[in-house]
Amino acid sequence: MTEFSAIGQRMRLVDGQPKITGQIRYAADLNIPGLLHARFVTSPHAHATIKSIDAEAALALPGVVAVLTAQDMPDILPTNRQRLLLARERAIFVGQPVALVVAESEAAAQDGVEQVMVDYEALPAALTIDEALATDAPLVWPNGVPGESGEAAAHGADVGGEEGSARKSSNVASRSHFNKGDLAAGFAEADVVVERIFTTAMVHQSPLETHATVVQIDPLTNGVTVYSSTQAPYHVRKQVADVLGMEESDIRSVSTPLGGAFGGKFVLYEPLVALAAKAVNRSVSLVLTRQEELLASNPAPSGRIRVKLGAKRDGSFTALEAEIVFNGGCYPSSPVGIAMVLTGSLYQVPNFELNGLEVLTFKPSSGAYRAPGIPQASFALESVVDEVANQLGLDPLELRLKNASKSGDPMVHGENWASIGMIEVLKTLQQHPAWQNRAAAQAAGRGVGIGIGGWPGGVEPASAACTLERDGTVHVHLSSVDMSGTNTGFALIAAEAFGVSPDKVRIITGDTNGAVYAGAAGGSKITYTVGPAVIQAAEEARKHVLSIAAELIEADPADLEIVNGRVQVKGAPDSGISLGDIAGKTMQFGGKYAPVFGHGRHVDTTRSPGFCAQLAEVEVDQETGDVRVHKLVIVQDVGRAINPATVEGQMMGGAMQGLGWALYERTEYDSYGQLLTASWMDYTVPHIHQGALEMETVIVEVPTDHGPFGARGVGEPPIIPTAGAVANAIAHATGTRLTDLPMTPPRVLAALSRKPVDGNGSAP
Repeated sequence: MTEFSAIGQRMRLVDGQPKITGQIRYAADLNIPGLLHARFVTSPHAHATIKSIDAEAALALPGVVAVLTAQDMPDILPTNRQRLLLARERAIFVGQPVALVVAESEAAAQDGVEQVMVDYEALPAALTIDEALATDAPLVWPNGVPGESGEAAAHGADVGGEEGSARKSSNVASRSHFNKGDLAAGFAEADVVVERIFTTAMVHQSPLETHATVVQIDPLTNGVTVYSSTQAPYHVRKQVADVLGMEESDIRSVSTPLGGAFGGKFVLYEPLVALAAKAVNRSVSLVLTRQEELLASNPAPSGRIRVKLGAKRDGSFTALEAEIVFNGGCYPSSPVGIAMVLTGSLYQVPNFELNGLEVLTFKPSSGAYRAPGIPQASFALESVVDEVANQLGLDPLELRLKNASKSGDPMVHGENWASIGMIEVLKTLQQHPAWQNRAAAQAAGRGVGIGIGGWPGGVEPASAACTLERDGTVHVHLSSVDMSGTNTGFALIAAEAFGVSPDKVRIITGDTNGAVYAGAAGGSKITYTVGPAVIQAAEEARKHVLSIAAELIEADPADLEIVNGRVQVKGAPDSGISLGDIAGKTMQFGGKYAPVFGHGRHVDTTRSPGFCAQLAEVEVDQETGDVRVHKLVIVQDVGRAINPATVEGQMMGGAMQGLGWALYERTEYDSYGQLLTASWMDYTVPHIHQGALEMETVIVEVPTDHGPFGARGVGEPPIIPTAGAVANAIAHATGTRLTDLPMTPPRVLAALSRKPVDGNGSAP
C-alpha cells in the first residue's frame, strides 16, 4: 500500500459517531408539522374475496382522519409488487394491506384499524411449490402473470435465459434454460456421479429499521417530497411519479439514513403512502411494525434445487445437471436466472443442462437479499462438489482448484468471466493454518468444511461533483445511498485523487433534486461505479486549483504539488499558498477566478466479479443436534481494500448472515398460509453468541482495471459460501449430509438417526 497516501488507511465511519450516540435522524424520527400517521388493515387470509369493508366505526373514533380502501385509489394495473397498493376485490397473501387508516397519531390509527370490519370469503390457496404446480391449483393471477419489479437488474442479476410463462393462466411465472454439449455422454464418461435434492427456506433480510416512509405535499407547487429508508431514491421517484401521474421533476425523493436494508428496501410502500398523502392533502407517515415487516415486505424466496455432478477419477468434471425452483410468492421477482448462471459458471464443465422455474404462490412476493439467489445455489453446488471429492478420495480444495473458472473462461449464458480472483482466493485458503491443520481438528471431534462463491457485480452510470471551500476542505457531492460505509471510502478516494488528508474531505449526500446521479445501492456496485466518478471530479477540481495557484505564485502547474493543505512548488515549501486562500479568491466580490468545481461522469458496462471462500470448523452435539461453529475463516478478493476496516466489517457481517441461512433462519407458514414466525421471538436472527467463536478475515487483492484504484464490490460475496462450508463441516464431523436449510438441531438429529424430519418448513 506504500504507493498510496490515503487508500488503504483504516478510517472510522464518517457517520459512526452520530449513529452510536443516537443523533442520526431516521425516517421514523421526522416530525413535520401536521403529520398524519398511517396503519394497515391486513388480510388474515392467504386467498380471499373481499365482499365489503365497513369503516364507519373507525371514522367515528377521535383522531381518525380517513380510512382509505382500493376504491379511494386509482385503478392502476398491478404490474408489479410496488403497484399492488391496497387489495382490490381479492387478497392474495396473509398480511396484504386491505385498507389504510390515517390518523393524528399512531395510537389513534391503530385504534381505527381494530374498528374496520372486512367481510371476506376465504378461497383455496396454494402455498408450496408442489401445491402451486398441481393441475387443479388455484391461480394467483387468473388473467395472466404480471411483471417483475426490476430489482434483479438493479443488483446486476438480470442475465436473460428466460422463456416466459408456460401458459397465460399459470402459476409458473417463468422458465429458464441453459445447455451445452452432450449431457448423457458426459455422465457416461464419469467415474463418479453424485445427485442430491436440496431445500432452502424463505429468509427475511431483518434490518433493525423496518420500512419507513414519510410523504410531504408542497402546498405551493403541489409537488411531493418522499422521505424513505430506501436504497434507490431515483427508483422511488420514478415509481411514485408513475403512480401519481406526475412528472418525475415534481417528485423529490430523499433517502433517509438506513438502519439496515440488505437488498429489501428499493421501493415497496412509497407509492401507496404518496397516494394517501394526496388523498388527504396532508403529510403522511407509515412506519411498519416488526410484525408487518415480517408479514408484508419482500423476503428472500424459498427453493428446491437438484444438482447432479459427474467427474473422472482425476477430478475433472464431465457433466452438470441442475434444476432450480424458487417459490416467488405472489409476484415474479425471484432470482432464478442468476442462480442458474453462477451454478453453471463457477466451475468449467464441458457438458451441462440447467433448468430454472419460478413458481407463484399465495405468499408475499420475494425481493433481493444480499447476493439474491446465490447462497441457496452455492449451498447445493458446494455440497455436491464435496461429496464428489469424498467419493473420489481427493482433497476437496484441490478438486475445486482443478475445475475453477479463470478470467476469460466462458459462462453458461454466453459471456466470459471478466477479471476474477477465484484461483487466488482458493490458494490463499489452502495455505491457511486452519486448512493445513484440519486433521487435528478432526482428532478433537470437529469437522472442517469449505465452500466458495462469486458474485458478478452490478454496473450503472454515476456522477459526482467536487468543490473546494474557504476552510480548505474538499466537498464531494453525491446522491448514492451510504448503506455500508461507502461514504467513508469515497472520502479516502477523494483524498487520494485530490492530494489532501482524508480528514479534509466532506461527503455531501444529496437527493434526487441534486445535480448528480447515482444508481441504487445494491449488487456490490456503489464503490465500483461511483468511485471512478469521484476520482474524475477530484482530479478536475485539483487541476483547477493548480491552475489558479500557478498564476498566483507565477509557476508552471506541472511544477506544483499539494502538501499539508498547501499548493507549493515542488521542493520549495516557502513558496506555497493554502487551499483555503485559493478557495477564498474564488468566493469574493470582484474575484477574477471561477469557483473550484470538478464534475465526474462515469459509465462502464464491464463487471468485476468478487469471490469469497470460507472455512468452517464445527462441533456437532450427537445428543441434541446442536452445531457449534468454532472457527470461520473468510477469504475474499476485494480488488483493492479502499478502507480495510469497512471491508472486514462487510466480510464478517455477510458471513454472520450466512450463518443465519445455514443454521437458524426460517420463515414458517401453516397450511392455511398463516405466518408462524411473525416476531423475533419466533424468527431467529442469530445474535453474537450464536455466531462463530472465532471469525477471521483474510483480504486478497487482485486489482480490477475498472474499479477505483482496482477496487471490486465487497458486499455480496461473503454471504454466499457460508452455508455450504458449514454443511461440509457437519458432513466431515459426522459422515452425514444435511440437505435442508436451515440445519437446525432437530434436522441434524433426524439426519444422524436417519429419521425423516417432522415439522413445518422442511420443504419450500
